[in-house]
Amino acid sequence: MSGLVALLRRVYALWPLVLPPVAGAAVMAMIIGALVVAPREIVEGDVQRLLYIHFPSILAAYGAIAVVFIASVMVAWQADLRWDAVARGAATVGVLFTGLTLATGAIWGKPVWGVYWTWDARLTSTLVLFLIYAGYLLARAVADELDEQAARFAAVFAIIGALDIPLIMMSVRWWRTLHPQPIVVEGALPMGMQLVLALSMLAIVLLTVWLIVLRTETEGIGARATALRAALDRREGE
Repeated sequence: MSGLVALLRRVYALWPLVLPPVAGAAVMAMIIGALVVAPREIVEGDVQRLLYIHFPSILAAYGAIAVVFIASVMVAWQADLRWDAVARGAATVGVLFTGLTLATGAIWGKPVWGVYWTWDARLTSTLVLFLIYAGYLLARAVADELDEQAARFAAVFAIIGALDIPLIMMSVRWWRTLHPQPIVVEGALPMGMQLVLALSMLAIVLLTVWLIVLRTETEGIGARATALRAALDRREGE
């Protein structure tokens, strides 16, 4: 068991050398594929190319929030602030990609629907997800990083907020909406589009992992710095 842990630590130590160039190369390939390689959609035209960032972005947001959910369960259960750093780091990435999903959806919606925004069930529930985790980050920002009670309260809020994801996923099936049915999942796209979309999903996954690890490391360093300052203040006060 100790050998496995040591191996995992060595693999994790390689992330600053491996993830940035690999994710960067994948994102460049995604851009080229979306703009040059993918065929032009007959009905919607070039605006449909937003699919290659729009769809992977919401999946990235779901993945990041799943990490928040797991880390928040650990915070609520064990009050371990190391998991709180993971939750805050992943929540930042989740908010980023949820915002990107809303932005690309609005740009895409204008020429197709005639409006940038409508209170459609899927759009509204996605906006709610964005606001929930933006609120979570705000709550953690104004609270003491080392306050276990505040971390636990925020963790419960994050756990409940994750329940919005099934609502988003099922909204187009439960209600009549402007948003199309999940044609990507059902394989209705031409093969050329499917290949570029698969490449885009790989690129966004790599980027998401990189950003979550980076933000988690940053949050952990900030928490340790806060703890060190608090210890020095107590020593000076003695």
